[in-house]
Parts: sequence; structure tokens; C-alpha cells
Amino acid sequence: MKDPNNRRILITVIMGSVRPGSYTSKAVALVANEIELHDDIAFEVVDPATLKLLPPGITGDETDAKKLRASVSKATGVIFATPEYHGSFSSITKLVIENLGFPSVLSGKPVTLLGVAAGQIGAIKSLEALSSVCAHVGAIVLPGPVSVPRVREVFDSQGRCLDSVVEKRIRSVATNLIDYIRGNICPRLTLEAMVRAGTA
Repeated sequence: MKDPNNRRILITVIMGSVRPGSYTSKAVALVANEIELHDDIAFEVVDPATLKLLPPGITGDETDAKKLRASVSKATGVIFATPEYHGSFSSITKLVIENLGFPSVLSGKPVTLLGVAAGQIGAIKSLEALSSVCAHVGAIVLPGPVSVPRVREVFDSQGRCLDSVVEKRIRSVATNLIDYIRGNICPRLTLEAMVRAGTA
């Protein structure tokens, strides 16, 4: 991860699988690599497997939940990557969202979505459901979510993508968010800085 202190834009990527070597993690690696191509952007990958997050209604240690909320709070934009399970997004993704507070720290954040699935229609259903939930908590869900069908045929055992067209689509999850940030958020922040400095 690039040092966020030396970058103007920070993107938080949230992985929706805790399975070791998951196809979701392989897709996230491509997204992260695409972000790394931009010198002015830092990113952080949130791996729920490393966090102890509590289900709603259960009290206990919220140290990791606070770290999660802090990461999303300071992010300029957020990327969710999820597998499709039983026609919806993963329970891990939902648990992450539940731990983002109420009101959610996702509120007002631009969000892009990536879904992977073994079936031939991909993760369309999970992305529709995830888009609805993100919008409900106030996130700005960008158009063009990316669904990867037959994901077991797309990546080899080393995590290499075997289809250049699919790889380009996966990388577009990052580029779409970056384009939105640069076109809609950065100009606003620059104008605000000018106003505060009394030069506008």
C-alpha cells in the first residue's frame, strides 16, 4: 500500500471473502495493481479475515470496527468486491457494512462494485442487492458495476487472469472510480482550498 500521507486521493478496497486464495482476492489484486499505476493515489485493502467484527446486537470489543470505520471515513472513494452466494452478496460484505456505523460512514462516498461468480450469468444478482444496500445507507453508487462470470475459468492457480477482456473490465472498477473522483471531487476540494486561502 502506498503511503496515504503522501497522496491526495485515498481509496479503500473492501474484500467480501475470507476464504484463503479466493477468486475475489485474485480480482482485488488486479484492482489494486491498477490503482498502483497512479502516483497520486493511495489505497488500502480491507481483509475481513484479519478483523474481529461483531454482528448487530452483540456487544463486545469494537477495536477492529473502529479501525474499519476510520479507514472508510478517510477514504475518498470505496470499492466493494464480493462473491455471489445463493443469489446475493456475501454475508461477510454485509457484516462489514453493518460495522460501518449508523449513520454509515459510507454516506456521501462514491462507491464502485465488483462481483465474481462461478455461474454463467455472473454476480448480477449480488451486485443489484449490494447496490441497493449501499444506496440505502447514503453511498453514491457509480454506474457500471463489473460482474465476472465463470470466474474459475478466468484465473489460474497463480492468480493470473487468462482473459484480457475480462482483465480490462476488472481494472475498470478502479479507473471508473478514479475518473469520478478526479472529475467531481478533486475540483471541489481544490476550489475549497482556494477559498480558504482567500485566492478565489
